[in-house]
Amino acid sequence: MSQPSLLITTEQLAAMLGDPNLRLYDCTTHNEPVPPGSDVPYRAVPGDKTFGAGHIPGADFLDLQGEFSDTSAGQFFMMPGVAQLEAAFGRHGLDASRTIVLYSIGTMMWSTRFWWMLRSLGIEAQVLDGGFDKWKAEGRPIETGAPKGYPATSFKAAPRAGFFVDKNTVMARIGDPATAIVNALGPQFHRGLEPSRYGRPGRIPGSVNVPAATLVNADKTLTSLADAEAKFASQGITRDKDVICYCGGGISATIDLLLLTQLGYDKLTLYDASMGEWARDPALPIETD
Repeated sequence: MSQPSLLITTEQLAAMLGDPNLRLYDCTTHNEPVPPGSDVPYRAVPGDKTFGAGHIPGADFLDLQGEFSDTSAGQFFMMPGVAQLEAAFGRHGLDASRTIVLYSIGTMMWSTRFWWMLRSLGIEAQVLDGGFDKWKAEGRPIETGAPKGYPATSFKAAPRAGFFVDKNTVMARIGDPATAIVNALGPQFHRGLEPSRYGRPGRIPGSVNVPAATLVNADKTLTSLADAEAKFASQGITRDKDVICYCGGGISATIDLLLLTQLGYDKLTLYDASMGEWARDPALPIETD
């Protein structure tokens, strides 16, 4: 059974603007390049400047790396503890009884990352299909300036197990016929044909490739469920398998996870550290073509 309600269209959101029940959040981060030889793969820059230059009216801004990640983990965007998330979401007025809509600029992966995080906390949210890019292209209303925010809440999570796994779990599932390990990076990186900014080129052994970029249309919306189903099926991903998704930093893989969830797959998890950890650890096996 599919779950199309995970997405909201620009038309639907436009009709909701001004509704006091709406909690709307811009989730944008920008990954900027670093000089060759740097010990980090990119520089994570919060999207507050692009938010100030233009955002959907009434939206608040969420800084993924600054407020909603474990910055002591040694790499970007790691899922933090529940207490940190409760405090951060509470500051931004998140309320499970409201309609929560997430969007981002440039790519939907920042909003799908927050969707996955919230889902792991027992909170359902919707993602704006096409994000701010589609909203702007359609000439819909835009505000500028700093976020006004929402009244703070005492946000309490209801954490759900199994949404994130570590390298040890992934290592233990390599070669398991009941598990599909899915790489959301591009095919050239999956095959190890190009240098990787994360470390050693290549993939987790035995993993299959469904690049997040192939699941997105030219207008930044997600592909149809029929097309997504065909792409996953072509890689041997079936509903009876445990599916572990990964990418470079646990962000773009959440596009795969959202579509798999819409398609009714329910044994899904994210290798949070992804290639940012795996490619740098010489004790972990890696595979190339």
